[in-house]
Amino acid sequence: MTRAGEPLLQVQGLQVHFPIKRGVFVDRTVGHVRAVDGVDLAIDRGTTYGLVGESGCGKSTLGRAVLRLVEPTAGQVLFDGTDVASLRGEALRTMRRRMQMVFQDPLGSLDPRQDVESLLSEPLRAHGLGGGRAGIATRVRELLDAVGLPTAALRRYPHEFSGGQRQRIGIARAISLEPDLLIADEPVSALDVSVQAQVVNLLEELQQRLGLTYLVIAHDLAVVRHISDVVGVMYLGSLVEQAPSGALYDEPLHPYTRALMSAVPVPDPVVEERRERILLAGDLPSPADPPSGCRFHTRCPWRQETRCDDEVPVLRELAPGHLVSCHWAEEIRDGALQPRSAEEVAATQGVSVRATGVEAIESDALVQGLDEPIERR
Repeated sequence: MTRAGEPLLQVQGLQVHFPIKRGVFVDRTVGHVRAVDGVDLAIDRGTTYGLVGESGCGKSTLGRAVLRLVEPTAGQVLFDGTDVASLRGEALRTMRRRMQMVFQDPLGSLDPRQDVESLLSEPLRAHGLGGGRAGIATRVRELLDAVGLPTAALRRYPHEFSGGQRQRIGIARAISLEPDLLIADEPVSALDVSVQAQVVNLLEELQQRLGLTYLVIAHDLAVVRHISDVVGVMYLGSLVEQAPSGALYDEPLHPYTRALMSAVPVPDPVVEERRERILLAGDLPSPADPPSGCRFHTRCPWRQETRCDDEVPVLRELAPGHLVSCHWAEEIRDGALQPRSAEEVAATQGVSVRATGVEAIESDALVQGLDEPIERR
């Protein structure tokens, strides 16, 4: 069990590399995709860790590696003080019961041939929980009530529900085994903005009621800010910044995080008009051939050739709980270094100018509904 003061989940030097194979008759490995490349993070019991970054940065792969849905190449995942990679057989089965996942696409993660009653009772039977048939039936109805669905949903199939209702079913299935850790991979990205708020409210309510610990993987910065205690920012397989949610949004220190935050709309049109949008040059480099030195230097407006091109920055603490992986974070924060324009950066790299990979967020509509009570249907 986790001792007092120890995190529930610790990820240490985690690497997930996928081999690139070529050949007609005999496959040979010609390289590796470095999806996750040396990530360290810790999540305290009962808290929410938000992991953000643009598509392809490795955040979903990290979540799957924690659950051993993909096998890590190197590093450790410690859950409640136990190395998950060392578990086999029944010990692994028991550990997985305590760690569950809510997937991005609820329709794709629910068996279309099973009705809701079967979907929710199957994990209970598989793990020998809920007692006999009557006990399982009672537990299934409790799960439906917990996520705000009527008992009439029991005999219906996934395709008969809306996207938000399907995600509620996925959440009900994930909490059916009473886990300690819930990994939510883009839990609201496929939903309408109004429905997103309902699902976020549901996750918060369940956390308070059941004492859950969350790892929320998302690209929607408004959702992550609302639900998270600590936020980590990933870029090209690495963690570039981590801080308490308020500190990260109030004063982002890494150039990439600054660019992401500048893409979030501000409700006040006067402030929105005055603030500067940071545009990045080029596209996300290939994880099969990441840049040398700082991986962000090919797109960074504050790039300095003396260190950025050839020296890998380490994740270091600049303020209590605020970690950043940048050689020049203090100088950027204090204004001693001024950014170059995206056009200047693009000219040095021979690439085009583009906005950050995080899509524009309809934050007004979302935030208005975040604190509303869950609608029971």
